[in-house]
Amino acid sequence: MKLSTRLFAAAFVVAFAASAAAQTPAPQPVPAPQPAAPQPATPAPAATPPSVAGKAHILMDHASGQVLAGDNIHEGLQPASITKVMTAYVVASELAAGRISLDDEVFISETAWRQGGAGTDGSFSALAVNSRVRLEDVLYGLMVQSGNDASIALAEHIAGSEEAFVDLMNRTASELGMRNSHFRNSHGLTAEGQMMSAWDIATLARAMVTNFPDQYAIYSTKEYTYNEIKQYNRNGLLWRDESVDGIKTGYTAAAGYCLAASAKRGDQRLISVVLGIEASRNEGFRLREEGNQTLLNWGFRSFETHSLYDANTAVAEHRVFKGEAAEVELGLAQPLLVTVPRGRYDDVRAEMDVPSQLVAPITQGQAIGTLRLSLDGELLAERDLVALAEVPQGGFFKRLTDDFWLWWDSD
Repeated sequence: MKLSTRLFAAAFVVAFAASAAAQTPAPQPVPAPQPAAPQPATPAPAATPPSVAGKAHILMDHASGQVLAGDNIHEGLQPASITKVMTAYVVASELAAGRISLDDEVFISETAWRQGGAGTDGSFSALAVNSRVRLEDVLYGLMVQSGNDASIALAEHIAGSEEAFVDLMNRTASELGMRNSHFRNSHGLTAEGQMMSAWDIATLARAMVTNFPDQYAIYSTKEYTYNEIKQYNRNGLLWRDESVDGIKTGYTAAAGYCLAASAKRGDQRLISVVLGIEASRNEGFRLREEGNQTLLNWGFRSFETHSLYDANTAVAEHRVFKGEAAEVELGLAQPLLVTVPRGRYDDVRAEMDVPSQLVAPITQGQAIGTLRLSLDGELLAERDLVALAEVPQGGFFKRLTDDFWLWWDSD
């Protein structure tokens, strides 16, 4: 009797599980990228990136974050006044959080005036000592005139001292993934240990454009008048190329001539950085502008960016064992864009790497596998595939039947 009962139960489990398995879809393959609307014929991309003067340079696509060209992109170098891009980013973060306002009155301390004013070798905004200046005016002095006095005054206004503000800068750099950057001051005058890499600068610029577009727009201002003094933006590319709308110049004897630039043509934005040009004044100005211009022109001519997958949209389905649902949809937490040589989009290949067996419970957002995009065997992008919904554990009998099929499917 007992043996018969066991045989009957086993037979029933197998029959029920077979029925359930027949209704459970197999994992679906990742769809191949769908081409965008037909594009007009374009010249073939340059075989190799252009040669650029300086110790380091980079060209990055803003939308995808892909590096299109570069040399020594992760080497930490003295950044000179490009440091102020981080200062401006922290200011923008504080404005967005509501902790400061553009109408705040910023006190111009003797420290800001003495360490960043006319008595120094650096650029200054002519802010009068012991005066109070509207924060928006100080911000323009920082981003247009590159004023060291403006930088120190803003740091003191936000954090109480420049030293405390520098802590905010370093914390923000870490949050943005700037692994080869460290700050000792808010303005960029030479200090031991102060450094930024070309990749970090491009990453910071990308975050500025994305997160704080209103503040970024100040970088395109060619001139600004304060206290009857007209101040001119030092980024000569603003006059040479109407598609350029930022970002920042820099020079010290230790850093050489530096320039970070960004341009938008149509729907595509590129970011370029050239660091460490050692030359005479006029030659340094020319080389940093020509280097960035060459990178930008080459990038726009040679590459195109496409959106492949939206965030939180199903890319594939995967069978789930022991769950209330028989499958779970997989997708991406963030949109996935890819930058490719012009005319090569149809050649992009997508591959999915997922576990052969997926067992409930599954939480929404849980990383399940990996999606990889490649071109000619070279990896373009790699992202986690995540569960788009939770799958709670199923009931006792569902778990019992799936135990059998897990055993059956195992090696």
